[in-house]
Amino acid sequence: MDLLSGRRKTKGAHDMRFHYLAGVFTIAAATAIAAADPPYAGKWKMNPARSNFGELTVVYEQLPSGEMQETTSGQSYKFKVDGKDYPDHFGNTAAWKSLSSTSWERTLKLKGKVLTTDTLTLSPDGKSLTTDSKGTKPNGETIHDTFVFERVSGGPGLAGKWKASNMKSSSPSLLELAPSGSDGLTFKIVDMGLTCDSKLDGKDYPCTGPTLSEGWTVALVTSGLRSLNMTIKQNGKDFYKVVYTVSPDGKTLTESGTATGTDEKIKVVYDRQ
Repeated sequence: MDLLSGRRKTKGAHDMRFHYLAGVFTIAAATAIAAADPPYAGKWKMNPARSNFGELTVVYEQLPSGEMQETTSGQSYKFKVDGKDYPDHFGNTAAWKSLSSTSWERTLKLKGKVLTTDTLTLSPDGKSLTTDSKGTKPNGETIHDTFVFERVSGGPGLAGKWKASNMKSSSPSLLELAPSGSDGLTFKIVDMGLTCDSKLDGKDYPCTGPTLSEGWTVALVTSGLRSLNMTIKQNGKDFYKVVYTVSPDGKTLTESGTATGTDEKIKVVYDRQ
């Protein structure tokens, strides 16, 4: 065997090893790309200043029976202003009492445990209504949220239709979206201890948490690379539809939602943590 022949064989073996390794690295790179987390994965903190609740409405109606009725997000419940607990539209209870002719206290409970205590106050001219909510989250954080509503119709007093104009929160919610297996996603509202383990197949999966009543489910499907569609149900009935979309720079997650039976669009903006 001459030296040239040996060199050719050596070069051939080297080329084979090179192409083999190149193939391995190509497959590994492709696998890594395929396995990479979707853009919406991560932790996201609500930014109230960039969010818009301007289409949200709440209606308080005085019924002939002497009861009041509250309607929001397409759902209604009846109550009396007597300090007693009445079932609300979210599977909790609400107890109302009058503080004055222009202010009321509403205590929301789940299985007897207080979630929030809300103070509703009319402005002197009766044209705006401020809801001040206080409580404690499961993680120990203090809840202090303020919603201001402007009167659309009705009056005097609480009765009428009100439209949201401003919202402030001392402890904005923290979302976490984490891939689970090859076709699943774990959706969490971290500060509230809420968890939904779901497949991305459009089927209903239960959600659990210390501030959540039974019967809530979510169905998730992807919509392109940067979007995620969620259908929220309560006891099998559609309640809310949400689209989560990540900005091109990956720094912002926008939640666009509409309650079933309404055309009220809500936008909640979250910043990547």
